Amino acid sequence: MQIQDYIDHTLLKPTATTSDIEKLCKEAIDHKFYAVCVNGCYAKLANEQLQGSRVKLALVIGFPLGAMSTASKVYEARNCVENGANEIDMVINVGWLKSGKFDLVQHEISSIKKAMDGNVLKVIIETCYLSNKEKIKACELAITSGADFVKTSTGFGTGGATLEDVKLMKDVVGNSVKIKASGGIKDRATALKYIDLGVSRIGTSSGIAIASTF
Repeated sequence: MQIQDYIDHTLLKPTATTSDIEKLCKEAIDHKFYAVCVNGCYAKLANEQLQGSRVKLALVIGFPLGAMSTASKVYEARNCVENGANEIDMVINVGWLKSGKFDLVQHEISSIKKAMDGNVLKVIIETCYLSNKEKIKACELAITSGADFVKTSTGFGTGGATLEDVKLMKDVVGNSVKIKASGGIKDRATALKYIDLGVSRIGTSSGIAIASTF
């Protein structure tokens, strides 16, 4: 695989405009990135821009805090799929996890997965807020809930991906689900370190720099 095959070309800033999204999609097509990752309000626009290309559409739900109701997230997931999403990146309810409400976390993930018509679900565990024990538990819950990926970060928390967190996550999930590293990955050398650790996807707004640097 080429490095661009790992990249979710990402723009989630609240100030992103329609022209920014159009530009993002064009860049993803031109550089042959795996997917674009945008907020749900731009689902239809991004889907239109990506027509005829191999680039997948990934949309975020429960973003970036993960603290809205499960019913809201499930509706959001259905709406995203109806509007062309191939993949969904959801944020877990971090507060529930830290409160030991594991049954609620698991139910939420599985409910979202069931609402997605077989599309790919990535579960953002937001590692910067978790102890190692909580990171392990979050990965275990993602596996048992039917998720396809565990993902390190939203990029909007107090920290992003770290090599140590990805090593820990890989030890937990093995080959049962895939890993997406996201948050603060800005250059090719760093991206390759994560790929060497076994990540299957990298979420970044620096995809062009990563793919263009040799």
